[in-house]
Amino acid sequence: MPIAQALVTRYFQLIVARQFSEAERELERVKQKMQKTEWNRGYFRALYGMYLTRKNAADDYAFFSKLDFSDKVALNDHRKEFLNHMGNGLHGDFDRGFFSAWADCMRIISRMNIAPPPAEEEKIETLRTDKSQATIANFLKENKIEEDKQ
Repeated sequence: MPIAQALVTRYFQLIVARQFSEAERELERVKQKMQKTEWNRGYFRALYGMYLTRKNAADDYAFFSKLDFSDKVALNDHRKEFLNHMGNGLHGDFDRGFFSAWADCMRIISRMNIAPPPAEEEKIETLRTDKSQATIANFLKENKIEEDKQ
């Protein structure tokens, strides 16, 4: 039985929207509907890895963390690269399933309407400009001044 694309599409939408509890339930549904083959095992491992990477946004070196979901050209280029790996006869079934999941991910995300991240000048200013709020830098600076006076 092939993997239901509706479940996978919903799963990708949920992880992009950072709705992790619902994404985890959807991932479990995908797992239950899969046959036990090496290709499906690779596909599932890729899905689970995407979930973990998206949930732990602090990993700046992970591929999924660095993706710009609004850059359709880059997503399409990545998809072509994953499709090339998927079609490579040197890879085993596990690897081809893994790359297939990534190709599906790039295809689905590129079809979603995701707004680009705000530009640098639009970011919210830190508390440093708000004099009524104490920051650790201000606290340390005031303590150093007091120590110098003594």
